[in-house]
Amino acid sequence: MFTGLIEDVGRVSACEQDGGGIALAVETRLAGELGLGDSIAVNGVCLTATAVSEGGFEAHAMAETLRRTSLAGIVVGTRVNLELPLRIGDRLGGHLVQGHVDGTGEVTELRDEGGSRTLTIALDPEMTALLAPKGSVTLDGVSLTVSALEAARFSVSLIPETLTRTTLGELTSGETVNVELDVLAKHIQRLIASNLVPR
Repeated sequence: MFTGLIEDVGRVSACEQDGGGIALAVETRLAGELGLGDSIAVNGVCLTATAVSEGGFEAHAMAETLRRTSLAGIVVGTRVNLELPLRIGDRLGGHLVQGHVDGTGEVTELRDEGGSRTLTIALDPEMTALLAPKGSVTLDGVSLTVSALEAARFSVSLIPETLTRTTLGELTSGETVNVELDVLAKHIQRLIASNLVPR
């Protein structure tokens, strides 16, 4: 479980095909806090550290992960948002994030407003149906608030801190981002669709 508050921006130092997935290595200052088998969110995708060194870690992304996320397009040199798992007793500064990406969206508009920036993301209507104005959403691992919502797109506003401390400040129109919807909304939809809600 994560919170969507990015702890470091790492750099992919190696990326190789591995069966239907990829094996990647990431340089990060967080390596000293990782152990073999620990979870770490990479651009919002929960991966398992398969090796840890002084300056980084290695992980494997399987074929299903590549189908659902933007990791399929990752290359050496890519900068990635990183977050270690939430510890019991830690402050929950963002929202509850699982690292289970629901799909990808496309950046369609960027608008600067003073020191902040508004991003508009095109998204499958089945996914936007689970968003709510002022509700939580995770983009590339970053916990954000939905500022505007339409049938097939939504917007978020990025404060200067987010722009400088995450990779979201580097996004351009047409880029793909990982989207994780609020887990509570997904459970409610499942209950309603299954007629399991108590009457």
